[in-house]
Amino acid sequence: MDSESVQLPPDDGAAGEAARADDGPLATHHDTRELAAQFEDEKPGRVLSGPVGLLFTGVTVAVALLALWQVFFPLSQGSKYYLIIFLTGILPMVFLAYPSGMRLRRRATAPAGKEDEPARRGGPTPVDWLLALAALLSCLYPVLPVAFGAGGGGYDAFLDRQGLLVPLDVAMGTVLMLLLLEACRRTTGWILPAVCLLFLAYGYYGGLLPQSWAVAHAGLDFGQLIDAFYNSDSGFYGTPLDVAASYIVLFTIYGAVLDLSGAGRFFVELSAAAFRRSRTAAGRTAVASGFLLGTVSGSGAATTVSIGAVTWPILRRAGYPAERAGGMLAAAGVGAILSPPTLGAAAFIIAEYLGVSYLQVLGWATVPTILYYLGILLSVEIDARRSGVRPVVIDSGSAWRLLARFGYHFLSLIVIIVVLAMGASATRAVVIATILAAALSFLDRRHRLTPARLVEALGGGVRGVLAVSAVCAAAGIITATTTKTGLGPQAAALLIGGAQAVSSDPAVVLALTALLAAVALSLLGLAVPVTASFVIGWVIIGPALLNLGVAAPAAAMFVFYFAVLSEVSPPTALAAVAAAAVTGGRLVPTMWQTLRYALPAYLIPIAFVLTPTGLGLLGIGGVERIAVAGLICVLSVTMLAVAAGGWLPGVGPAGVPERILGAVAGLVLLWLEPVPVTVGAVLAALTVAGVLVRRGSAGRAGVPSVPKQLDHGEDRE
Repeated sequence: MDSESVQLPPDDGAAGEAARADDGPLATHHDTRELAAQFEDEKPGRVLSGPVGLLFTGVTVAVALLALWQVFFPLSQGSKYYLIIFLTGILPMVFLAYPSGMRLRRRATAPAGKEDEPARRGGPTPVDWLLALAALLSCLYPVLPVAFGAGGGGYDAFLDRQGLLVPLDVAMGTVLMLLLLEACRRTTGWILPAVCLLFLAYGYYGGLLPQSWAVAHAGLDFGQLIDAFYNSDSGFYGTPLDVAASYIVLFTIYGAVLDLSGAGRFFVELSAAAFRRSRTAAGRTAVASGFLLGTVSGSGAATTVSIGAVTWPILRRAGYPAERAGGMLAAAGVGAILSPPTLGAAAFIIAEYLGVSYLQVLGWATVPTILYYLGILLSVEIDARRSGVRPVVIDSGSAWRLLARFGYHFLSLIVIIVVLAMGASATRAVVIATILAAALSFLDRRHRLTPARLVEALGGGVRGVLAVSAVCAAAGIITATTTKTGLGPQAAALLIGGAQAVSSDPAVVLALTALLAAVALSLLGLAVPVTASFVIGWVIIGPALLNLGVAAPAAAMFVFYFAVLSEVSPPTALAAVAAAAVTGGRLVPTMWQTLRYALPAYLIPIAFVLTPTGLGLLGIGGVERIAVAGLICVLSVTMLAVAAGGWLPGVGPAGVPERILGAVAGLVLLWLEPVPVTVGAVLAALTVAGVLVRRGSAGRAGVPSVPKQLDHGEDRE
């Protein structure tokens, strides 16, 4: 078979004209950014221009400069004062940037969002301006140095009234709560506001529940609830918003600077160049691109679109069906939220909740990330040999030449790790990396960060955090209600009680609790964004795991991973929706293919919590524990890939018996204790032996052990 040659589309810099290959259009860098932006915050925003666009850019750039200033010169009034000012700049912009009539699930049926195009292109309505003004006033109210009867009077006076809010305080807090719920509805859909209202109702009516119920409490009046939301450290201005204002906004600015400097294009070209002579070049390029782009993206759906726009034509030439290619792209893209050094927003919340450095969280994520991408790569190899994928030669030049010319794009990523290792905060590390990336952009005349493009990067970075800031502020309703009512320990007791009803054995109780928690988190993630899913999961499910003796890092990463996996979980898998929009494949089959590629990510977190040895997967417990846990889980991931794909790499096809044995072996190996590991290893050996026997039998019968169209020796590395 002759291999086909595919040339990557040229990078046109600012021109933004579509480049075309023989078989259709390939998105340019400009087109890719615009398409990716549609999936960045789960719903597309308006395209603002004219005076409104100038106002929006001015405010977002001012917020970006404030966030950068706060890193080195914190406001003397304290962090809560900064959060009030930050939300004052963010929340009104949400109402200007996002129209009111869109629904997330409608986008799932029409990924391109064409029916919403008039709303996206139109300017803000009078109602939007009214809501923006109300948001400005309700956010600024706590710091306005003007007395309004018994209310107002400035920041110190507002804090002094904590627990004793006057009617005006309650009214302004209520307005802010309603505006945050509306902002969440506009950016993520109606489900998160409904969840917040459910918690509000629980706080208000919980005292009417029979006191014999585990979740009953004494009851809170409306003023107490608003006080908890508006004037406490666990409400609107709690840890989630603090993370958004102190960490996430800086990393989104860094990502925007790195993207405009040409790093995204370089990562894709480097991936293509590294694998251009392999039969699995197309699949490997997509996976490697997802990993490299994910180090700076932190968004699964947007990364999926970015890599898909460039690599889908290559995958199509190689013979991948649209649904299978979409599944691969979505799984690789979701790895962006799991990949150091820029994990998803929830990772920063982990660092704050546990009181550890962000570098430690990066360390915890390293081995699971390797295992995740190992599972995807194994599936790529299996698909290439089982499904008759054609060899494709990618005309992308020498990888070494690309590294020599553009390898400087890695420097800012390295600087983040080095500065963190030196003991600096994550905020200082990312600001230094951002400055370095901006300076290095002048090494490529096509991507120099001129003043105009720097303004674009700052404004784009802040725009990228609008939705997550609204979600984080609204999450204060959940955390404050949980804190005031004691719901967390009560829900944990119910979860553990359900497991103890089945067995009294501590190991079985822990396993059942982990299984129930995984199901609950997966269902929760279908309804709300990743950040909110983590916050809810941590306050409700986290205590159950901690009460059973699970280490705090393992419990937090367990909740984090299952919150992230909502982006690939049917029936609402956002990353799969994004992939289907790129490939044109059927949505539901794309979701199931994504699930197959991402299978290890659903199972590895369970190994965190079942045994102490599982902490080795988080880099905890010394070199020996890390090596043992890592090697066992590599075998587990391999067996699961064989079971899912029906092929043992390097040997041949696996029949139904071997696939069943492989699946059982992979699951048993996750219980990192001597007896289960021994049983799993024996089952894995029987799986390999069965495949070898099958291959030998097929050879003696004169049946090729690989698909005929591939048995030509083209796979030369």
